Amino acid sequence: MVTSQNIQLQSILKLNEEISQIQDLDAVLDYLLTRAREMTHADSGTLYIADGDNLVFSYTQNETLFTSNLDNKNLYAAFKVPINDNSIAGYVANRRELLNIPEVYSLDEALPFSFNSSFDKSSGYCTQSMLTAPIINAHQDMVGVLQLINAKTPENEITSFTKDDEMLITYFAGNASVHIERAELTRELILRMIKMAELRDPKETGAHVNRVGAVAAELYVHWATKKGIDPIEIKKQKGNMRLAGMLHDVGKIAISDLILKKPGRFDDDERMIMNFHTIYGARLFLNSKSEIDQLSEKIALTHHENWDGTGYPGKIGDINKDIESMGEGYKGEEIPLGGRIVAIADVYDALMSIRVYKSAWTEEDTLNELRTCSGTQFDPELIDYFFEIYDTVKAIRGKYLD
Repeated sequence: MVTSQNIQLQSILKLNEEISQIQDLDAVLDYLLTRAREMTHADSGTLYIADGDNLVFSYTQNETLFTSNLDNKNLYAAFKVPINDNSIAGYVANRRELLNIPEVYSLDEALPFSFNSSFDKSSGYCTQSMLTAPIINAHQDMVGVLQLINAKTPENEITSFTKDDEMLITYFAGNASVHIERAELTRELILRMIKMAELRDPKETGAHVNRVGAVAAELYVHWATKKGIDPIEIKKQKGNMRLAGMLHDVGKIAISDLILKKPGRFDDDERMIMNFHTIYGARLFLNSKSEIDQLSEKIALTHHENWDGTGYPGKIGDINKDIESMGEGYKGEEIPLGGRIVAIADVYDALMSIRVYKSAWTEEDTLNELRTCSGTQFDPELIDYFFEIYDTVKAIRGKYLD
C-alpha cells in the first residue's frame, strides 16, 4: 500500500537528483528549505550553517511575510547564534537532537533554552509551532540546523508538527548535509580562484565579488519575475548568476602588476591593456558545456559593454585569436543579459568602495550617477529594477563587509 509517508520519502529521493544540478550555496539552501517546508506544510523556516562555535543565519523563508521578491532583504540578515543550550537552534546543534515544540510561548521555564521573540515583535509575525533538526554529515560533523515554523492544516490553520514530520525531517536533514557541503566546496573553489586574482589586484576582494554576485542574482530574479519566467527556472538561474557574477573580473589575473597595482589612474595605453581583462577572463570558460561556465564567459566578456554602444571589448570575432584592438561596441539588447546586469552591480559597488585612486562615493552621489547613466551606460529598464530592490541591495552590502 502506498502511504503518504512513502510518497514523502520518494520525494526526498527525487530531491537528491534534482538538487545535484544546483551548484550555488544559496540556491541549494533555498531549494532545501522550500522542499522541507512543502513536505511538512510549514509556513516559514530558517537554515543555519555551522561556523566554529556558532550557527550563522544563512537562509530564511516566510510565506506570510515575504510575499514577493522585493522582500529578499531578509535573506541577507547577518547574525550568529552560539552553539550552546541557551537558544532553540543552539540547543539542537549542541545536543545534536531534534526538538518538536507545539507552542513556543508555553515553554517550561525550567528548560535550558528559551524562545527569542524579537522577530515576532518587530515583524508582527506570530510563531507557534516549531520543528528544529540538526544537520550532521557522514563523519558526524555538525553542518547546520534546519528550523521549520508553524505547520499548517489544509484549512490554513496553524497546528503542531507530527511524529511523521519528525521522521521525514530527520531523514531529510541527513541528505541535506551532502548537498550543503558540496555547494560550500564549489563556493570555496571560486573564492580561492578570486583570491589568486586578489593577490594580483587588491581591489578584487572576496567581499566585493560576493556583493557583486549577490546583487546580480537579485536583480536577475526581479527581471525574470517581471518577465513571467517560470519560478523553478528563476531559482536555478539565480544560483548561476551569482557564481558567474562573482567571476566577472577573473581575467585580471593575466594583467601585469605594473598596471594592476598602479596607485593612480591609467594613461591611455595602460587603459587599453587593462581592457583586455574581459577577453582573458572569457577565454577561461570557452568550450565548456557547463551552464555556469557559459554564463561566466558572457559576463566576463561583456560586463563593460555600454547600452549606447560605447563600451568594450565590442565585436572582435574569435576571442581565441590574437586581438590587437577593441571592436565596435555592442549596443542595447545585443549585450547579453548577464553582462548588462553585472555592469550595474559592479559599478555600484566600485563607486561605493574605496580604491587606491579614489575615496568611496556617498550613497547619494552613487545613486545619482546610476540614474544619470541610465540609457547610456546602463540598461534603463534594469536601472529601474535596481531601484525597486534597493532595500535588498543595501542588505547585501551590510552582510558582505570589507
